Amino acid sequence: MSNSKNYILNATVAEKKLRRMALEIAERNYNEPQLILIGIKDHGTVIAKKISDYLEANFKGEVLVIELEIDKKHPAAVTLSAAIDFNNKVIILIDDVANSGRTMLYALKPLLEQYPKKIQTLALVERTHKTFPVDVDYVGLSVSTTLDEHIYVEVENEVVVGAWIEAE
Repeated sequence: MSNSKNYILNATVAEKKLRRMALEIAERNYNEPQLILIGIKDHGTVIAKKISDYLEANFKGEVLVIELEIDKKHPAAVTLSAAIDFNNKVIILIDDVANSGRTMLYALKPLLEQYPKKIQTLALVERTHKTFPVDVDYVGLSVSTTLDEHIYVEVENEVVVGAWIEAE
């Protein structure tokens, strides 16, 4: 990791936070027969796969992981990697960083075309101010930032190696 970046998470701490969030998911959804983890491409998908791996030890039901593709700058079109029946299912929408809440809000569109039992959200890092009404259910790290700061999550070889803040 470069010293020029203002890191708020390293790989070890990120892994601990992902494991803790997986335990929370297992606890809150104990009696559910299935969970559908939807990772927002690219880093959200990596996090969804890690959460799925960590759930194996603590969740007795089936865990499916699919990918959701969306243009985060102009989120008009949303594409899912698989056609799945979301009716009466528990869905967890996963992204690396919850900045404004806009991406998660638009990502809900194809999920709401059916009738899921419940939709929960997860972000490794959450900024405390939102411009869209999205509350994150599972948060690895909550950070107070200014409007001109941006948070980046770094992933190498399908592993979260850190997160850092940069002023724009």
